[in-house]
Amino acid sequence: MSFDVIQWSSGNVGKGILRAIDERADLNLVGLYAVSESKAGKDAGEIAGTPMTGVEATTSIEEILALNADVVIHTPLPSLVYGDDPDADIDNICALLASGKNVITAVGYMYPRVHGEALVARLEEACSAGGSSFHSTGLNPGWLGDVLPLTMSSLSRRIDSIVVREITDFQFYPSPEVILDMMGFGKSESEFSAHIGRYSSWLTGLFRENIQMIADGLGVELDEIVVETEQAYAEEDLTPAAGSVAKGTVAGQHWEWAGLYRGEKLIVHETVWRVHSSVAPDWPTGDHSIEIDGKPGMRIELGPGWIDDGLLATGMHAVNAIPYVCRAPTGIQTLLDLPWIIGRPSIKP
Repeated sequence: MSFDVIQWSSGNVGKGILRAIDERADLNLVGLYAVSESKAGKDAGEIAGTPMTGVEATTSIEEILALNADVVIHTPLPSLVYGDDPDADIDNICALLASGKNVITAVGYMYPRVHGEALVARLEEACSAGGSSFHSTGLNPGWLGDVLPLTMSSLSRRIDSIVVREITDFQFYPSPEVILDMMGFGKSESEFSAHIGRYSSWLTGLFRENIQMIADGLGVELDEIVVETEQAYAEEDLTPAAGSVAKGTVAGQHWEWAGLYRGEKLIVHETVWRVHSSVAPDWPTGDHSIEIDGKPGMRIELGPGWIDDGLLATGMHAVNAIPYVCRAPTGIQTLLDLPWIIGRPSIKP
């Protein structure tokens, strides 16, 4: 069985998805939505560096809605933090669902119940109107801090705490839109203070989804989810791949989201983000890890270089979910609802 796919956006993640679709015999590209007017009319193959596809990029949402397709892979920069219209993503997602297309996104809404009954109802109504399904995923949240700890929990007799720690050096991350514009690295203290409201709201939404889904998967009712954060400032001018970060501007971010149970931290997601390896040497170092304190105690540590392309991985988790989402019942389909997602990568002969 093959699936007709529309790709929504053609940035770093979107290009990786387009290349994957080109390699897959079970996926047919039928549409490409481009944010940039400069890409309108270009063949998807020209944009992604694959053979020509015969599919031209469009900046018209109406043209995309009019296409027949099984699924839309929706991977723009998140409107909740980037751009002038915070509601653009959810508006577009609901329009796509109502037009009869399944949607897999990487912008958030991974566990919609966290955002309240009104959002859940809106998504369910759109799915019902189109007979479609909605799924959100990613690398983290969407796999590292969700699928892995829940998978590890199958070995547990008792769990006292789960701590997921992501330590990332963005020195070689090439996207100024993500690093400087969205995440706010390189901003002065006053600029970051003005920026952090919208940015923090989006991040906290993502990781509240992450923590709540784990709690629901474990059958635990949390007291609340709390957040703490601090920033580190560059002690000299830095030149990461995304652009210049001047001395005295934001160069490190340390976040912790914690789900409390009976007043104690039960599920914790900690992120330590540096724009250069020299920043905040007193903060935790290493890479990514998941630690479950309980019976038995468990720890998985993903060392330096554990993945060489997180952007591609983000896209591929969405691509590999296509058959599961397209075959799922109408409605919201979270990682707790779908079967175990297994990849269908191209295998070297």
